[in-house]
Amino acid sequence: MAEEGIEIRLDHVTKRFPGQKAPAVDDFSMVVPAGEIVVFVGPSGCGKTTTMRMINRLIEPTSGTITIGGEDALRIDPDELRRRVGYAIQQAGLFPHFTVAQSIGIVPGLLGWDKKRIADRVEEMMDLVGLDPAEFAGRYPRQLSGGQQQRVGVARALAADPPVLLMDEPFGAVDPITRGHLQDELLRLQSELHKTIVFVTHDFDEAVKLGDKIAVLGDRSTILQYDTPDAILTNPADDTVAGFVGAGASLKALTLTRVRDVELGQAVTARADADPSTVDLRGEKFLLVLDRRDRPVRWVHQNELRRASSLASVGSPVQDSVSLQSTLRDALEAMLTEGGRAVVTGSRGEYVGTVDLATVTEFVQQLRATA
Repeated sequence: MAEEGIEIRLDHVTKRFPGQKAPAVDDFSMVVPAGEIVVFVGPSGCGKTTTMRMINRLIEPTSGTITIGGEDALRIDPDELRRRVGYAIQQAGLFPHFTVAQSIGIVPGLLGWDKKRIADRVEEMMDLVGLDPAEFAGRYPRQLSGGQQQRVGVARALAADPPVLLMDEPFGAVDPITRGHLQDELLRLQSELHKTIVFVTHDFDEAVKLGDKIAVLGDRSTILQYDTPDAILTNPADDTVAGFVGAGASLKALTLTRVRDVELGQAVTARADADPSTVDLRGEKFLLVLDRRDRPVRWVHQNELRRASSLASVGSPVQDSVSLQSTLRDALEAMLTEGGRAVVTGSRGEYVGTVDLATVTEFVQQLRATA
C-alpha cells in the first residue's frame, strides 16, 4: 500500500540571498492540502522555484516555518528530509554512468533497503511509469529519449514511496506531444498514489491541466491568487492574473474537461495478426490496427485493406493519441494531427475508444448555451 500525501504548511517564509537588497521570497504563507497537486505558476525570476526548494531545504529559508505532515521540516536533518521528499526536475537530472535500474534504486539504497527489496521496487516503478523493465532496466540515459528520461526521473522520485513530491518544470524540455503524454501519465499516477505534489511551471495551460489548486505568483513569490483552476479561469483576482489566463474562454474550458468525461466513439479494430479478408469495416472507411497488447499502432484505409495480404505493416502509423486523463484541448490538438479523430488509450496504453471533432464542438456549444 503506497503512502499517501500529507499536508505541507509554509508560514511567513522569507528568503534573502547575500548581496541582494530585496528578498527573493517575501513573507510567503500557504497550506498545500494532503493528496493534492498544487501548481506554482508565474514569470521567470518571480521566486516560485526558490519557494519550492525551501520545502526540502535545497535552499534554506531565512525566516519562517515549514511543516510537513505536522513535523517541523527545519528540525529534520536535511539529507534525511530529502530522502523523504521526492524531487523531479527538468531534463530528469540522471547520472550518465548509472543505468535506469541504478538511478531508480538510488534513494532506497541510501535508506538501507536490501537488494531484493530494491530490485522489486525498481521493477514496480518501471511498470508504473510505462517502461518495460526487461527492455529498459539496463539502459543508460544516452540510450533513452527525452520522454523516457523524464519517466525515469519520476520513477526515481517515487521509488522510496515519499508522501510528498516536488516537481520543478519536469516536462519543460520535451516536445509538445511527449509533454502532453507525460502530463497524462502524472495524472494517472496521482489517481493511484494520492501524493502531495508541488509542481512549478511557467505554462498556465499546464497549471490548469494538472492542478487541483493553482498559486499564481508575482514578484518575490507574492500570491496573486490561490484557488482552483475553474475559479481562476472564471474569476481572476486582478488584471495580472487575467493576463495569465489570456483570451479564449471556450478553449480554456476545454482544458478543464477530461476525455473520460465525454462519450467516446468506437473505431473498427483488428489485431495485427488478423487475416485482412476477415475484417468487416461495417461501413467505416478506416480500420484501427492493434498490437498484441491492444495498443493502437496504425490506421488502414479501406482501399489499402482490400489489397492487403497482412495487417502487420500496411497503413499509416498513429502519430498521436490521448488518454482518459487528457483534456479535450489535448484531444483537439491530437485530432489536428490525426485528421479529425483521436485515439483514446487506457492506463497501460490499451485502446479504449475515440473522440472526434463533433464531440468537442457539441461540448463548446453546450458551454455557450449555459454561459
